[in-house]
Amino acid sequence: MELLAPAGTPAKAAMALHFGAQAIYLGGPDLSLRQAAGGFSLEELHATTALAHAHGARVYYALNILAHHRHLDAIARRLDELASCAIDALIVADPGILAEAKRRLPHLPMHISTQANTSNAWAVRFWQEHGARRVNLARELSAGAIRAIRRACPEMELEIFVHGAQCMAISGQCLLSAYLLGRSGNHGECAHPCRYDYTVRALALEERYRPGDMLWELVEEEEFSQILASDDLCLLHALPWCARHGITALKIEGRTKSLAYLATVTDIYATALQDLAAGTFHPRRFWPELARIASRPLSTGFFAPQRRRLPLPFLPLAAALRVQEALGHGRFRAAVLLRLEAKTPLELVLPGLRRPRLDDYGLETETGEARTTVHSGTTIILRSHHPDLAPGVLLRPA
Repeated sequence: MELLAPAGTPAKAAMALHFGAQAIYLGGPDLSLRQAAGGFSLEELHATTALAHAHGARVYYALNILAHHRHLDAIARRLDELASCAIDALIVADPGILAEAKRRLPHLPMHISTQANTSNAWAVRFWQEHGARRVNLARELSAGAIRAIRRACPEMELEIFVHGAQCMAISGQCLLSAYLLGRSGNHGECAHPCRYDYTVRALALEERYRPGDMLWELVEEEEFSQILASDDLCLLHALPWCARHGITALKIEGRTKSLAYLATVTDIYATALQDLAAGTFHPRRFWPELARIASRPLSTGFFAPQRRRLPLPFLPLAAALRVQEALGHGRFRAAVLLRLEAKTPLELVLPGLRRPRLDDYGLETETGEARTTVHSGTTIILRSHHPDLAPGVLLRPA
């Protein structure tokens, strides 16, 4: 099974590849569903594609907005620009974009985005008959529904989300942000009002033919709460099921997440797949790391017959340093991601779930002046002779 990781920026793409992603998905500065991620210029796309291919990995380009007529000229220009790139597939949701992409880029495989809300075998066959190679199935499907689609469409590549944010609407087709703020989630501009803090004053709904039976009742308990927010998805435990049922790709959500989040979640799933291949897979092994990346409760979503939450504490990830450059003689230039006291024990975040501890280190300026405290957004010189320190390595409080 292919592990497909998000890449919101070139730095995140490199991080995902370093931690074992077999494919990455990304987009341009517009025309995809994550405009807040920044996106890739054409030059950055060429460089990142070359880097991915050097790692033996693939690059999928998202062009998956639900387009209005005003977008068509820009989409046509983007398709022509992509003709010069060595990307491995195009991710689309709009049938018109699919048809035009097939006409302009006949050599390029087409993947259908979750935004298309593909939830049955007839829909999968429709996309297949119109030239798609792969379909990302709707996140609202149960294991039984996915199994039925696989049996009905044995020759089609099927991709499912296994980790990350879920949406209160069907596969992200939400109008709440557009209605409230004029920012369409279907055009990559979602302001995530479902994550806002709301307060309930009083609301009780009784249906006409069920007198006395409160269908919905909201009671004020706290000043504000995220009453519309869904849990995050985690299907780590289902990797053996996915292998048995011929799932082609396991997709991680999160193009706007931090470098530390991306490194950790990619490492978790890449290591889990290695364990699965070796016959040593045990989901609980990964719970401590899952707790470090969970900003909301992790659950099985619609996959299991009854939604089940993982009993995990919230342990902030809080990466403190990212090594940028080796200067020699045990000196490394590092970006400060979090305010850090020099005596704080650290641990390195390395592929394969390796987390060696670092106690003996120093922080200093470029001119060699010792620092006891460093602040986020600055650059510092890290002094240490730890053998695993290298450019790209993240360090976090132990």
